[in-house]
Amino acid sequence: MLLEHERRDVCLTARRLADSGLVPGDGATLSGGTVSVRSGDLFAVTPVGVPLDRVEPADCPVLSVHGGVLEGRREPAAETTLHAAVYRTIPAGAAVQAHSAHAAAVSAALAELPPVHHTAARLGGAIPVTPYATYGTGDLADQAVKALKGRRAALLANHGGIAVGDDAAQAFEHARLLEWLCGVYVRAAALGTPRVLSEDELAEVRARDAYGWAGPDIC
Repeated sequence: MLLEHERRDVCLTARRLADSGLVPGDGATLSGGTVSVRSGDLFAVTPVGVPLDRVEPADCPVLSVHGGVLEGRREPAAETTLHAAVYRTIPAGAAVQAHSAHAAAVSAALAELPPVHHTAARLGGAIPVTPYATYGTGDLADQAVKALKGRRAALLANHGGIAVGDDAAQAFEHARLLEWLCGVYVRAAALGTPRVLSEDELAEVRARDAYGWAGPDIC
């Protein structure tokens, strides 16, 4: 079986996505997200028509990043075009796309998610929102790739968000962080005008992160 390890990672991450509450629905409708894991010029992705918490490795199609299904007993998810475009242009090992509630809300209202918490630095700072495009289309894929330039996540207008990482675990954590940051912004905006961190402040966060727990100013 092609990409046996990557298919297992897709299934495990799909279950984590379902259990996390980052996708809408339950039971047979639990399908508001797509997970993929890459190996070289190939990637495995969640299939269409199978709830995320029930996906098995053999269900996951394997495709070339340049197009075409190579193996798999089911058809790939609708957003596979987006994932393939990401892998053709971004050095990522995995991608997680989800219709999470706060990400969908922010993507429907803002042009970008401002950095309102220092952990935004992990995703690249302010997170752009793509222009609206129909799901599953090349137009949406092109817009997402542009928005991900220099970022580890992007918001897809009136859809939700996509996050990338070196592996499936990191991509999932970035997706979860994106949703949390969107939730922080929504709550802060309900109280008043959110305080936004500057690029200089984010640069200081990145510099401190490089030193681990001690930070650069502790001897």
